[in-house]
Amino acid sequence: MKPSSEIAPLLEAFFVQRLMAQRQVSPHTLASYRDTFRLLLKFAEAQLHRRASELALVDLPAPFIAKFLDHLESTRSNAARSRNQRLAAIRSFFRYAAVEAPQHSALIQRVLAIPSKRYTRPLIDFLDRAEIEALLTQPNRSTWIGRRDHALLLLAAQTGLRLSEITGLKQQDVTLGAGAHVRCEGKGRKERATPLTKSTAAVLKAWIAECGTNADARLLPTARGGRLSADAVQHLVRKYAVTACRTCPSLARKHVTPHVFRHTAAMELLQAGVDRSLIAIWLGHESVETTQIYLAADLAMKEEILARTRPLKTAATRYRPDDRLLAFLQAL
Repeated sequence: MKPSSEIAPLLEAFFVQRLMAQRQVSPHTLASYRDTFRLLLKFAEAQLHRRASELALVDLPAPFIAKFLDHLESTRSNAARSRNQRLAAIRSFFRYAAVEAPQHSALIQRVLAIPSKRYTRPLIDFLDRAEIEALLTQPNRSTWIGRRDHALLLLAAQTGLRLSEITGLKQQDVTLGAGAHVRCEGKGRKERATPLTKSTAAVLKAWIAECGTNADARLLPTARGGRLSADAVQHLVRKYAVTACRTCPSLARKHVTPHVFRHTAAMELLQAGVDRSLIAIWLGHESVETTQIYLAADLAMKEEILARTRPLKTAATRYRPDDRLLAFLQAL
C-alpha cells in the first residue's frame, strides 16, 4: 500500500490515533492543536485557492509554513510566544508525517528545521501579602457567590494551583482534618497533593457544609452546579482587582490574572526559604529549571545578596566642563 501524502487522511489519523489514542492528550492541548490547523488550512485555502481537503503535504513546504507564521504576527497580531506554540503543533504533525509519508522526508525535515522565535521574557507579576489581603476582602461574603469567590481566591493564593486544576476540583478531591490537602491532576496527567493551611481548610470545610456534602459535586461550581469556565474566573479576578485598588493602590500597577496567584504562592515559598526543587514539586513543574523565573523576580532576595557584599569605595564628584579653549582644540 502506497503511503498517503494527502493532508486530510494524515491529519485525521494524527488527531485520532496519535493525539487521542496513543498520547491521550488533555482537552486543552487537543483544542490548541485543532485551532492551529484550522488557522493553517484556512490560510492555505486563501493563498492556494483550493479546498482544505484537496491539499497535500507538497502544498505546505517550509517557506509556506514560514509565511503562515509571519501572517499570525502581522495580520492576527499574535505575539512571538503564540507563534511558537502554533509552530510546536505543526512540528508535532510533521514528525508524525515523517513516519507515515517517508517519501516527503526532505520537505518534512525543512519544516522541522524552522526555528522558534526568540522573545523578551518579562519579569513575572506576583502579589505581596498586603495585596493578597486586599483582594480577599473584596468578595461580599454575605452572598453565596461572594463566599464561593472568597474560597476560590484563598485556595488559589495558598496552593498555587493552575486555573484548570482549580475549576476541575470536586469535593472528593479535598481531605479535611489532620493532614488536610487537596488532590488534583495537573499537566501530563500527573496527580499531586498540596497541603492546606488551617485557615484555608476551615474556609473550605464551611463552604462544603453550606453546599451539601456530595463527593462528585464541583468544589467551586457555578450557580447551576456546573464547572466554572476560565473566562468566568478571569472576569471575577479582574473585577475584584479593580475594586481592591481603592484600598491598595499598588494593584493598579500590576496585571492581575488567575495565574498571578500561582506566581504569588511560589514567591511566598521562595521568600520563606524553601528550596526551589521543593517549590517545583509543590507547583507540579516538570523541571526544576522552570522555577528559575521566581529567582529572577525576587528583588528582596537580590537586596539581601547586595547587603552581604562590600561596596566599592568611590565618591560622587561634581561635573566640571573643560576649559573653552581646550574643548575647542579637543573638537578639532
